[in-house]
Amino acid sequence: MTVYMEEMDSFSFAEAIAGGAPVLIPAGSIEQHGRHMPLQVDTLLSRTIAGETAARVGGIVSAPIVYGYKSQQRSGGGNHLPGTTSLDGDVLTAIAKTLVLEFARHGTHQVAFVNGHFENSQFLYEGADLALRELSRGGQADLRIMLLSYWDFVDDATIAELYPEGFTGWDLEHGGVLETSLMLHLFPDQVDMTKVDDAPPAVLPNYDVLPVRPELTPASGCLSSGRNASAEKGRILLDRASAGMADAILTEFGRTRH
Repeated sequence: MTVYMEEMDSFSFAEAIAGGAPVLIPAGSIEQHGRHMPLQVDTLLSRTIAGETAARVGGIVSAPIVYGYKSQQRSGGGNHLPGTTSLDGDVLTAIAKTLVLEFARHGTHQVAFVNGHFENSQFLYEGADLALRELSRGGQADLRIMLLSYWDFVDDATIAELYPEGFTGWDLEHGGVLETSLMLHLFPDQVDMTKVDDAPPAVLPNYDVLPVRPELTPASGCLSSGRNASAEKGRILLDRASAGMADAILTEFGRTRH
């Protein structure tokens, strides 16, 4: 049976929830990822990695949050770049809160956000916290929520294995080896490696400035090069990230491995 909620019929969904299945909510964005990848990278990856994780823990993957919080210049190139279409923080917070309340209404006791867009994190957290407060005021105090960003489950050994030339850090991985490799493994038809801008990592200040200074962002919109990406690296990243998230869910939610 599929793990994706929108592919289920209502009765199969209800049965899974009644059986204690946790709900995993992918959170992505519509954000530029250079010339070589589409705008939907974050949404595709968060949904697919959530699916791999759900299969390991007997979970359900909700339809994804497609739009994310505003792209930041030091982690996503910036919200000024063409095609990047974003939500205000209060809107994303409200969406996260509403989804938690909806799944609580359906009867789930375990929710995990699977984040694929760095800038979403604090707004997902705020929405989850506000939902828990509201549920607690109504006498429901048995819901547990996790917030997972898949790159946090790529350990040091994997980084050393996949970045032998050196690792620039997650803040500069936008459009780089991580995302390009995962896309080559999962959605190769949506990657054009002939268009990778093989430039040095971006050099950005260690502070933010508003209005954004567009000249600080590399012309490609990517903050590091995806030249060394490969489908095999993507396979390794998918396996280890989903395994790590599954272990965390098993620990926090008391699930058994499937």
